[in-house]
Amino acid sequence: MKVADLLETRRENWRELEQLCTLLEGPSRRKAPAPAIARFSVLYRTACADLALADAYQLPPSTVHYLHQLVGRAHNQLYRTRTFDMTTWLHELFVRVPRRLFGDNCLRLAFVVFWGVFLLSAITAYHSPEFAERVMGASMMGQLEENFSEPITGRRADIGGGMAGFYVYNNTGIGLRCFAFGLLFGIGGLYVTVFNAAAIGAAFGHMGTVPEPQHFFHFVTAHGPFELTAVVLSAAAGMRLGFSLVDTRGYTRTASLRRAADETMPTMGAAMVMFFLAALIEGFLSPSGAPYSLKAAVAVLSAGMLMFYFVILGYPREE
Repeated sequence: MKVADLLETRRENWRELEQLCTLLEGPSRRKAPAPAIARFSVLYRTACADLALADAYQLPPSTVHYLHQLVGRAHNQLYRTRTFDMTTWLHELFVRVPRRLFGDNCLRLAFVVFWGVFLLSAITAYHSPEFAERVMGASMMGQLEENFSEPITGRRADIGGGMAGFYVYNNTGIGLRCFAFGLLFGIGGLYVTVFNAAAIGAAFGHMGTVPEPQHFFHFVTAHGPFELTAVVLSAAAGMRLGFSLVDTRGYTRTASLRRAADETMPTMGAAMVMFFLAALIEGFLSPSGAPYSLKAAVAVLSAGMLMFYFVILGYPREE
């Protein structure tokens, strides 16, 4: 049989495939029965073969063009981009992610290390100026004292957006360093976490000894919970990557690193959201002349939201 005659016998299949494409392109595609979907895939493969024959044997251009359009139309339906499902997205964000984070031992380790070193450094710097100078350096101490020597009265509204962008860049850089250094078999992540916790704690402790400490705390209180929690999350994500190179659980190091990378995505995603929220607060509310009671209320609300997300939503329970 000639190729032209063979393809002529397939026209009925082409028309059927056209009808199925029309069905799947319409709003009722979700109601399409399973046999129709199975038939669609068979007809699609057949049309691809017909197109190859028509093109190879140089059949009339109109036939080749028709088959090109038909195959492309069917391809778009078979490999359709997955639509955004709000229910699935909310379930991932508020059910699966907090439960993963709740059971993450690296996050627990980063939390204990960061806050333990932070509190120890703050208390020591409060009672020992020499310790604060060794940790922060004399120039940094002088800059902090100068920056917060005057009351917080606010800044111009047009500067807030630019400063929020700067805080996103600066704070995210700290988080990325904690994350990246974790690849040094987890030890690098621990080192950077301890270093940042000691420096931040020393700053808090030292500023508690200056003549007007309320100026400093007037600025840092509102955005502190989100920002510091984001640093802890970044450190935990980096540690998980680094520790996966040490304890591979029977996988190759490359495979173990890939598995750990999948597990760290929720942690880094949560950290990015918190860095962004902290930058917004730091750019607009923290430097404003709003009363301290309002900033403290925002800090308490932020801490409550974090506790609810990580503990209440994260606590394991049966489906």
